[in-house]
Amino acid sequence: MSACVRIRHDHTAHSSPPSRASGIKRPHSPPPPRRFRIAGADLSASITVFLIAVPMSLGLAVAMDAPLEAGLISAAIGGIVAGLLGGTPLQVSGPSAGLTVVTAELIQIYGWRTTCAITIGAGLLQILLGSLRAARGALAVSPAIVHGTLAGIGVAIALAQLHIVLGSSPRSSAAANALALPQQLGRLSPAAPLIGALTIAVLVVWPRLPGRIGRAVRRLPAALASVAIATAVAAVAAPGIARVDLPSWRSHALPELPQGPVLALATAVFTVLLVASLESLLAAVAVDKLTADRAAGRTADSASPVPVTPAAPPVRRSDLDRELRGQGIANVLSGLLGGLPVSGGAVRSSANVRAGATSRAATVLHGVWVLLAAGLLVTALEWIPLAALAALVMVVGFQMVNYAHIRNVHKHREFLVYGATISGVVLFGVLEGVAIGIAVAVAVALHRLARTRITVTDQGGQHLVVVRGQLTFLAVPRLSRALGQLPRGGDAVVELDGFFMDHAAYETIQDWSDAQTAQGGRVVFTGSSGGRIAEPASAAHSCCRPWTPWRNHHCHDQPGRPVDARRTTAAFAPGERFTVDQGPTGSVGAEADTRVAEAADATAGPTGRLDTPGDGAAVPRRTGAHRLASGLSSFQRNTAPLVRDELARLAREGQRPSQLFITCADSRLVTSMITASGPGDLFTVRNVGNLVPPPGAEAGDDSVGAAIEYAVDVLKVESITVCGHSGCGAMQALMSTKPDTPRTSLWRWLRHGLPSLERMTSRHHAWARISGRLPADEVEQLCLTNVVQQLDHLRAHESVARRLAEGALQLHGMYFHVGEAQAYLLAEGASAGSGVDEVFDRVGPCDPHHSRPYDITDLSDPTELGDPGDHAAVSAPTTAAGPADPPGSGELERTSA
Repeated sequence: MSACVRIRHDHTAHSSPPSRASGIKRPHSPPPPRRFRIAGADLSASITVFLIAVPMSLGLAVAMDAPLEAGLISAAIGGIVAGLLGGTPLQVSGPSAGLTVVTAELIQIYGWRTTCAITIGAGLLQILLGSLRAARGALAVSPAIVHGTLAGIGVAIALAQLHIVLGSSPRSSAAANALALPQQLGRLSPAAPLIGALTIAVLVVWPRLPGRIGRAVRRLPAALASVAIATAVAAVAAPGIARVDLPSWRSHALPELPQGPVLALATAVFTVLLVASLESLLAAVAVDKLTADRAAGRTADSASPVPVTPAAPPVRRSDLDRELRGQGIANVLSGLLGGLPVSGGAVRSSANVRAGATSRAATVLHGVWVLLAAGLLVTALEWIPLAALAALVMVVGFQMVNYAHIRNVHKHREFLVYGATISGVVLFGVLEGVAIGIAVAVAVALHRLARTRITVTDQGGQHLVVVRGQLTFLAVPRLSRALGQLPRGGDAVVELDGFFMDHAAYETIQDWSDAQTAQGGRVVFTGSSGGRIAEPASAAHSCCRPWTPWRNHHCHDQPGRPVDARRTTAAFAPGERFTVDQGPTGSVGAEADTRVAEAADATAGPTGRLDTPGDGAAVPRRTGAHRLASGLSSFQRNTAPLVRDELARLAREGQRPSQLFITCADSRLVTSMITASGPGDLFTVRNVGNLVPPPGAEAGDDSVGAAIEYAVDVLKVESITVCGHSGCGAMQALMSTKPDTPRTSLWRWLRHGLPSLERMTSRHHAWARISGRLPADEVEQLCLTNVVQQLDHLRAHESVARRLAEGALQLHGMYFHVGEAQAYLLAEGASAGSGVDEVFDRVGPCDPHHSRPYDITDLSDPTELGDPGDHAAVSAPTTAAGPADPPGSGELERTSA
């Protein structure tokens, strides 16, 4: 039985009941009470979030034209109630920018007390939807519509708050605010605009303050710093400027029964429900990502000898239904107490995660601090200028129009939906904007489904038919017309560039193809890249489909079953061969089976013996020679006919590779697969640990040097790539080498990796990083450092140095993470030997040029508002004197050389 299965001990009637002294709880005894623990990290994080929440809550109340104390009430309830009852422990709730426009419109139409009743209704619906487990359904809305809605709200917020910054009051709608701007600019009073400009300047500059002093003061949130500085300046330079006016709590207005048309009130409740729920759920997903990224950056291998500090305790993923219910209860209480609508906020939540919060205690404590401030700091809060709060909220509104979102929706051809949603929200309102976005999205989807372009080109006796778009029954008439124009019995190539074909289109193409073939013609179907689309005749009974996992491709084990033509040479899959391929002509090589291939249908029995599904008889193990012969036979039967013409051309013309590829002999690295290369593309050198012995090394290591000299001087390659990989056994062996290690052949070879080990432990070199994060453990760190060190060894070779000086050769560092099937390229400066930072950037699936992924912005500051779809990136800082030690707990610590 697996060790992971919890075993239930069945106590029979003869078993004596446990005594009280044993400490074992009886089944009917109540569970032990859960204690609300407060860690030091939660306490400090709660103070950080509190310092952000107070000015933000007051600013949003000003933006909504609501009572200022209502912002503090909703912040306190959001922190305490939603923090205790919600399903996202680290999410901080309160008044949010996404509800600003909606709430402001409701207050203007119905008044404050009816708006509170609408908030209560929206909260009750949230509780109902959470109980019905409908939270996941809210995330099914197109991202273009969601981000377009938030961006439209951001534009409306910015336009409204700009009037307050300019010393006036906002109009009733975003369009009216935009039309009134020229008139407002004509009658400016300097005090409010200057205070607003000062607030914005501090927001922008504060997170970028340099030096040691800058790092110290940046611990204070930019939102609080900007408001505090603006308040101090206004107290001296503009004593008569409009300021926060907190009325007495005795005059605080509570909700009343809503008055107005039932349909209009229902629409208002639904609008608050929609915006608050979407914003809360998206923020919950973002908090999960931030928490996972933080845990990944702080987790170290427990078996690693490198000293690490304890990592933060794991936080469970969000329960979105519970989160929706918690938000609903918070909205009901906020409405009953005369507060603003509550939702989860990206700014406060990300600040909570980044400040090191580990449990919901930080969220709850933040609400307690807000509650205390509302009762004890009224005098201090009334010194804050309204222009400073308006500038703060205006920057938040501008940041809601995220350039990364615009780029993504444009890349996915959804910009029309995004733009229509923004326009609808700005011109008509939130609910109307969402409806317009959904309508445009449906229209775009129908247009794409029905739009199919079919072109026919005569290429000298052979016709090329290009079909771009989806092939549905709507395109069958045009498809039949185009195919009917081709001469009967002629040769044709049909290029299908789409991802969907329904049954009607399939039958049309199949009937035409059968008729052409019957009359002596030849029809070839290709994809958009020109690759041939074909399926074996026995596909219905074959296990070797193109989508079959590579490790299950054992069809060559059974006669008559074809194998996928993508299998190379002797039809070995990754992990089946350990390859050593060195030397200038590639003549030096050795093959060694690393695993014994079993029969395709074999399964492991309870005892670990391989049994067939039928009778349970053991399947005999095959020898390496039989495996090799079977693979070669599969190659000759399936792959050789496809590559024979290309290999014949290479045999006539000779090899002219453009790259020298130096990589490890690890059986899991298939160079042609990860580089998408074919015969004649790569001149490959494989050895244990992808090592490049420097010139002048001891005799017996000339094979790699000879290959380099041959590739550079004879083949004139244009680039050399050194490729390392994750989990490299050579690096693990190098780290475990001791002074008394026997002087074997492996030891004599691995000594060329000792400079990499010294480089990793030295303080004179930067830490290698992978895609903006530190390596997971010291083995990965050595794998990355080894690539950089071997590039230095390459530059020491005379032929390489000469070609580099001529500008005719480039060096590249590469790292392949086997478990993730992800390639990383070393930054250009580090590859060329001129960069300070050694950073391996992730290669994306759609961009041929590697680029660093989007870094999530500092959400603790409104000037750097990020998004739930972004990912956190942690980098090791460097100083003018050299690279500094990686910050934060749970990360690798450098040892002295």
